[in-house]
Amino acid sequence: MANEGNPVCKRCRREGVKLFLKGDKCYSRKCPAETRAFPPGQHGHNMQRKLSDYGTQLREKQKMRRIYGVLERQFRNYMKEATRRQGVTGDTLLMLLECRLDNIVYRLSLASSRAQARQFVNHGHILVNGKRVDIPSYQVKAGDVITVKDDSKKMAPMAEAVKSSAGRNLPAWLGFDAEAFKGEVLAMPKRDEIDTDVQESLIVEYYSR
Repeated sequence: MANEGNPVCKRCRREGVKLFLKGDKCYSRKCPAETRAFPPGQHGHNMQRKLSDYGTQLREKQKMRRIYGVLERQFRNYMKEATRRQGVTGDTLLMLLECRLDNIVYRLSLASSRAQARQFVNHGHILVNGKRVDIPSYQVKAGDVITVKDDSKKMAPMAEAVKSSAGRNLPAWLGFDAEAFKGEVLAMPKRDEIDTDVQESLIVEYYSR
């Protein structure tokens, strides 16, 4: 499992935006990204955030990488694959990251964060088309059905995640039956259906240097 080692809330503060890495805490008043809205470190209060073009591109790349919880080498490989495919490179990069199985589990509200979703997948709680898949980076396709093992439906963290997400919007390209713990990929996501707050064009520019 991808792990940078530093506290997740510090990553949000470093990027200056909420990355929603901590589950329900990100939606509460205790979120450090709001209560301590300045970069971490001794001089965070006084840090001048004047970035060069390169610095802006780097921060955008780091932000996207941290949102989806992938390490540098993985992210570089996604970028290579997006460049190889036809279409707009930035849109394709986002689609590849959105179609990771751990992200789908998170989007379906079966987990409160992508890190928790990755753990559920690693531990074999998730089925794709009736077969266990324990690889978080597994790429789902349109028509795939994501379900939870019968025994795993009783897990408190998963049940709580589904319950607490009742008011949140489900992406248009996904379908979900909360009572059955069953989701379906209705179509491949388009850029305007992905709410990730990033400027993917800056990331393409970063790797085009």
